[in-house]
Amino acid sequence: MAEVRIAGVRKSFGTTEVIHGVDLTIPDGQFAVVVGPSGCGKSTLLRMIAGLEAVSEGALFIAGREVTRAEPKARNVAMVFQNYALYPHLTVARNIAFGLELRGTPKQEIERRVRRAATILHLEELLERKPRQLSGGQRQRVAMGRAIVREPDVFLFDEPLSNLDATLRVQMRLEIRKLHQELAGTSVYVTHDQIEAMTMGDLLVVMNEGRVEQIGRPLEVYRRPASRFVASFIGSPPMNFLEVAVEDGVARTAGAARIALAPELASGFAGTATAPTRLLLGLRPEHLVLAPERPALDCRVEAVEPQGADTLVHGRSHDAPITLRLPGVPEIAAGDRLPLAIAPEHTHLFDAESGRRVG
Repeated sequence: MAEVRIAGVRKSFGTTEVIHGVDLTIPDGQFAVVVGPSGCGKSTLLRMIAGLEAVSEGALFIAGREVTRAEPKARNVAMVFQNYALYPHLTVARNIAFGLELRGTPKQEIERRVRRAATILHLEELLERKPRQLSGGQRQRVAMGRAIVREPDVFLFDEPLSNLDATLRVQMRLEIRKLHQELAGTSVYVTHDQIEAMTMGDLLVVMNEGRVEQIGRPLEVYRRPASRFVASFIGSPPMNFLEVAVEDGVARTAGAARIALAPELASGFAGTATAPTRLLLGLRPEHLVLAPERPALDCRVEAVEPQGADTLVHGRSHDAPITLRLPGVPEIAAGDRLPLAIAPEHTHLFDAESGRRVG
């Protein structure tokens, strides 16, 4: 069992704490994606799992064994770095084999593992080339090959696609996912790209300022974000927010718009002693629809961005900025006023002070 368990882990640099008590369990065989903005602590957390950063407090377990103070080589993990970390003077084959050679692995076994990795990653024709003769995608596959030959309990990926162009990122996302399924191992993948997070992970871990904001399956996190931060970070474009008051299952904006809420939100919490004093209504751009017959909101268009399959419309509703994603290329221009509606099941409520989800 290659389960990864992180128990109350903290990390400080001097007097500055950057990881604030993370608790996380990644089951055996899962592909976990840790996502968050730059500086949120996700790469530091990954480096602590690898043993490249010391844990200030708490404990780490891999495959049921505590490795909190263990040396990196004793953890049986393999890490794929953002910058590939290839030796420029060595061939592809030697780069893949280098770690095994250091360990004193028998030559025949090294050759077997290198051939297997090259076959999995379609590198057979490139084994005698040097890194300078490879494209960015090919170099990343070599870096993954070096991880595969170690036959680790856990694969660790530190933003491995950030140096690639958009087309290659899409291709490599698929290749890494297929690799995970073929090897049936446990993977921890760090990224700031929420599209990578949504499309690659079995388990999504959203971090913000050194804390875990939410853990869940990607679509669960998208459909029911635990905080305003998660709601705005997961989803593109980000969720819209309007300040509202709630009464009788209806959210009312300052401009008197009335929006019916999902049943779990319309449960009569308003007016109770524990009710938040200020509420934010969350509306995803893709869930807002044109509704000339029964509009709930009015949007004044400020900019239109046709994207081919759909169109982003940016405007204002009752003095608040609002973005909607409409299918196709509708005939809409700056200055238009659009009547909008949203199904109650697509509404979200957040405490404006704490940012936490309500209901």
